Amino acid sequence: MQTTHTPPAQTAPDDDSTAMSWLEHLIELRDRMMKAGLAVVIGLVVGFILVRYDNYLFIELIKDYQTPPGTNLQAVAPAEVFTNAIKVALGLGLALAMPVIVYQLLAFIVPGLTTRERRIIFAVLPFITLCFVSGLAFGWFVTVPAALNFLLSEGAGRFRIEPTVEFFLSLFTRLMLLNGVLFEMPVVVYSLIWLGAVERKTLAKYRRYSILVITVIAAIVTPTSDPINLALVAVPMYLLYELGLLLALIAPRRKTIVAGS
Repeated sequence: MQTTHTPPAQTAPDDDSTAMSWLEHLIELRDRMMKAGLAVVIGLVVGFILVRYDNYLFIELIKDYQTPPGTNLQAVAPAEVFTNAIKVALGLGLALAMPVIVYQLLAFIVPGLTTRERRIIFAVLPFITLCFVSGLAFGWFVTVPAALNFLLSEGAGRFRIEPTVEFFLSLFTRLMLLNGVLFEMPVVVYSLIWLGAVERKTLAKYRRYSILVITVIAAIVTPTSDPINLALVAVPMYLLYELGLLLALIAPRRKTIVAGS
């Protein structure tokens, strides 16, 4: 008589261990966010000290460099200068803390990636910071002065144009941070192609649709609807997109990287 062996019953997965796994992920995410937030707070304090130094000399320097000669700012609300100085300090804090923010984000994501993907992420990490700083520099020397000179010079021969502190500082901070973020585009495009999430020929094939999307985004984020300010945002965005495609030509092939892992 032939006996049959029944396989041992499989034990059900332990719900508690799964819950603990999720809990550990949440705890790690909380810790990473707290570290990033602490970096922003430290940057905010440093930025506020810089902005408040010598009775808001920093704001005066921004105004002198970014606006046409003879431009004066006015405060029409109580504590307008103080509250908007905090906005500028927060923008400085975000800029100073950006390397820490990016690192904490990647440190949370990297453990779930493959060896190859980790290698790619850490390879592009220095360029993320470099591109952000380059975007701030481009905004300071090109985009922001051009936008403010256009906005404050139009009709100046007949009207006295004196922007409020809130308008000036909000627009300045917004455009500066926007330039910093937009200059990340080459790294994003390069990384997506290197990771194999999308092929370069696909992005190149649908280039005209990319132009449309870039134009729509530029129209949303620009302070006015005039074509000059629209072009100041849209043209650099498109050139950065093309730069990402150009850099993708030298991206290592997937098979080569896997073989060397």
